[in-house]
Amino acid sequence: MPFDPEQVFALVAPLTLFLGIGFLAQLIDGSLGMAYGVISSTALLTFGVPPAQASAMIHAAECVTTAASGTSHIAHRNVDWALFWRLAPAGIAGGVLGAYVITSFDQALVKAFVVAYLAVLGVVIFLRAFRELADREPQVKHAIPLGVVGGFLDASGGGGWGPIVATTLMGRGHTPRFVIGTVNTVEFFVTMAISIAFIWAILTGRLVVAGGLGQLGMALLGLLVGGVLAAPLAGRVTKIVPARFLMGAVGALVIALSIWQGVELWPRLLQSPTTAFVTGWLVS
Repeated sequence: MPFDPEQVFALVAPLTLFLGIGFLAQLIDGSLGMAYGVISSTALLTFGVPPAQASAMIHAAECVTTAASGTSHIAHRNVDWALFWRLAPAGIAGGVLGAYVITSFDQALVKAFVVAYLAVLGVVIFLRAFRELADREPQVKHAIPLGVVGGFLDASGGGGWGPIVATTLMGRGHTPRFVIGTVNTVEFFVTMAISIAFIWAILTGRLVVAGGLGQLGMALLGLLVGGVLAAPLAGRVTKIVPARFLMGAVGALVIALSIWQGVELWPRLLQSPTTAFVTGWLVS
């Protein structure tokens, strides 16, 4: 088979790009307990990957990164097991429901929702950089509905388990160590359930993979390898760079990219069959 430089570049370019994105996302996620999915999802959507496909790719990569993170937190006794057993079943149920929903609706409409959702998460993360945290044990009150919402939004938006669940718990003044450790450990099981749901959707034809499989495979491999390489460095980064600076930078980046995506999406949203149906129904 003749050597084709263009084909090689087409495969190497997404691998290199998403290796960097995966490395940065995991570096921040390991330092803050959140943002891997948000950053990766925003990047994939920006490069034109459909929302359901982006979420499936991210959760496939997270199956490995969350396993490593959860194992580390269990070893360091950072897990509150009472909170874990309430969050895990709720997060799994919400995640499977979210995967079903994102593969069932008009993709332009879904992307509009996801972009708006990511923008809100960006604001939440950015504002979180200016708040003080108290130091008390996590409470299990409201953990089940919080887990359902976090799992649902994580699957439908490609990220958000950490920002939604960890931010809510820490916003109530719970000890960051146990919040981050428990939420990260639960995330592995939520991610596995969501990934299985996406595999089922692909096998049954509910989710059709668009684009070149080679390029998408390289992008997925880049996210995975980048995340694995960054995982051991997160602790060092936490000591060097203030967490507030990292959190504020992530929030600002996600907000900016969401605005950019929203501007690009607006013409497509106006032409969406669902938008046309609703507009016709209102006029009539």
